[in-house]
Amino acid sequence: MTAVDGAGSASATASSGTAAPDTAPSGDATSGAPLAERLTEFVRALRGHGIRIGPGETVDAAAVLEVLGLADRERIREGLAAALLRADRQRAVFDAAFELYFPLGVGELTGAWEAPAVDRDELRARIAAALAAGDVAALNRLAGEAVELLGRYGTSSEADGWSAHQTLDRLRPQTLLAGILAAQRAGGGGGGGSGSGFGPGNGAGGGSGAGGAVGAGGAGAGPGSGGPGSGGFTDRLDADEIRRHIEDFRERVRTEARRRVAERRGAALIAQRGIARSADQVDFLIANREQLVELRRTVQPLARKLATRLAARRRRAARGRIDIRRTLRRSLSTGGVPLRPAYRRHRPARPEIVLLCDVSGSVAGFANFTMLLVQAMRDQFSKVRVFAFVNKVDEVTHLVTTGEADPAELGRRIAEEATISGWHGSSDYGTALGEFAERHLDAVGPRTSVIVLGDARTNGFDPNAAALRRVAARARRVHWLNPESPELWSTGDSAAHVYAEVVEMHACRNARRLGELVTRLLPV
Repeated sequence: MTAVDGAGSASATASSGTAAPDTAPSGDATSGAPLAERLTEFVRALRGHGIRIGPGETVDAAAVLEVLGLADRERIREGLAAALLRADRQRAVFDAAFELYFPLGVGELTGAWEAPAVDRDELRARIAAALAAGDVAALNRLAGEAVELLGRYGTSSEADGWSAHQTLDRLRPQTLLAGILAAQRAGGGGGGGSGSGFGPGNGAGGGSGAGGAVGAGGAGAGPGSGGPGSGGFTDRLDADEIRRHIEDFRERVRTEARRRVAERRGAALIAQRGIARSADQVDFLIANREQLVELRRTVQPLARKLATRLAARRRRAARGRIDIRRTLRRSLSTGGVPLRPAYRRHRPARPEIVLLCDVSGSVAGFANFTMLLVQAMRDQFSKVRVFAFVNKVDEVTHLVTTGEADPAELGRRIAEEATISGWHGSSDYGTALGEFAERHLDAVGPRTSVIVLGDARTNGFDPNAAALRRVAARARRVHWLNPESPELWSTGDSAAHVYAEVVEMHACRNARRLGELVTRLLPV
C-alpha cells in the first residue's frame, strides 16, 4: 500500500516494509482528483445521503482544511464534521464517506509492519493480541490483512473485489471474546480500557497499547487480579469492553473493504451504494431492529422540531389575510399609499387528531413510530385519540400515553392488551373501517383531522370504501399515510387506488418524509 503525507508525496510503500503513517490522509484522492475537487465530491456524497449542506458550509470546510493543514487526519475529520454537520445522527454517514474520500492510504495492503498472516488461525491470534492490548494501529493493519486474506472474490479483473461480509463470516472475530478473557485472567491483567487508545471513529492514532489491557478498571483491576472489586461485576465490565472493541474492529474491516472497492470502481458509486443511510432515511418497511432503536432516539428531537414549526404556522395564521377593502379605505388618509394594511383576523383553535393505525406485520414499526411521534406532540392539539386495528378496531390511547418511548415495546403492549384481531390475523381494512364508522364515529367531529396509517393491502377482502366516505364526511380533513412506494399502490391486493379516490393518500416511507408531511398536513 502507498500512504501519502500531507504535502502529497509518497512516504512509504508496503513492498519496502516501511510503516505507513496512520495520521495523514492520502494526498491523491480515490479518483485522482486534487484536494478541492475531492472536497466537493465528498460534500456531494453527503448531500446524496440527505445531509443538507449549502455553499456556505462547503466554503467553511475549505477554510477548515486551510487552517488545519493535512498533517493530522483525525483533526481534519473533526474539523470537517464541525463545519458540515448539524445533527448527531448524521455522524455515521459522515465517517463512512470520510473514509472513502480521505483514506488512510491507497493500495492492496495497509502497510503491514510484519509479514502478513499465512492462514486464518494465525490472523485470529494476532487480532486477539491486538484487541487485548487495545492497539489501534495494529488493528488497522490487521483489518487490511483480513480483507486481503479472506475477503477477495471473483476470478476476473472486471468482476472481482473484496467483501466485508465474506471476511467477517470466515474470520468470526466475535468468537475471540472468551479467549481474550481467559488470557487476561491467566496473566492477572485487568482493565484499562480508558488508556488503550480505543474510541469510536478513532481510525488512526492511538497508543501502541503494548502494556495495556482491555477491561474497564485500570491495570491490575481485572477479575484475575484478586484485588478489591474483582468478581462477576468486573467480569461483565471486561466482557462488555471487549465486545465494543470487537465491534470496532468489524467496522474497520467494513471500512477497509469499501476503500478497496472504491479505488477500483470509484468513490462516488460506493458512497451511493455502500454506505448505510441514516436512520431517518431508512424505509419503515425494511428497517431492522438496530435501525428502529435509532429511530426511537429521534422521536423526541423530531417532535420538538415539528412542534416549533406548527407553533410558528399558528402564529402566522393568527394574523389572517389582508383585507383589500379595508386596506384601500385606510390608504385614503395617506394619499392612496397603503401604509397600514388591514387583516381579516383569524383565531385558530387547536385541532383534534385521530390516528387510525394498521399494526399488523411489516407496517407495525411505521404505525408505532408515528403514534409515539404524535403523542410526543400532544401539547399542540386539543385532543389526541389513537385507534389500532388488524381486522378489529380498539382504542389504544391509554397505551400510547402511558407506554415506554419504544416502538417495539408499544407494539407488544398493543398486541397483548388490545382487541385488534378476530378469528384470523390478516389485515382487513374493510371490516376495520366499517367497525370504526359504526362504533367510534363519535370521536370524529368538524375540528378533527383523521390520519390513517397503513399500506392499504386488504388480503383480498372488500375494501369497504363507503365506510371511509362516512368518516371523511364527518371530519375536517382525512389524510392517509402509506409506507409503500406509489409504484406499488395498484399491485397485488393493494386497495390504495380505491381509497385514494376518497381521501388524500401520501407516500411516507421514512422518518424524514413523515416529519415533512406532519408539518405540512396537520392543521393550525
